[in-house]
Amino acid sequence: MSVNVDTFGTNTVPETAIMKAVMQVFDLTPKGIINALDLRKPIYSPTSSYGHFGRAPRKNGKGTLFTWERLDRVADLKKAVRGK
Repeated sequence: MSVNVDTFGTNTVPETAIMKAVMQVFDLTPKGIINALDLRKPIYSPTSSYGHFGRAPRKNGKGTLFTWERLDRVADLKKAVRGK
């Protein structure tokens, strides 16, 4: 797997620090990605039918839609970038 961080010049910390934080905070193994995004649940049909831009994440009875847009790891990333 290859992961690339490109902030297009908007970064306030070095991209290398962001990349290290991503690697530290996220489990980027196939199993980790499957678990983090709930990929074993059939929740993607509404997304493929109507897209996700402009739609708020919601639960549909099978799981939460748009799991890839959660912001629950922001504090962990900030902490990792600071080296704490």
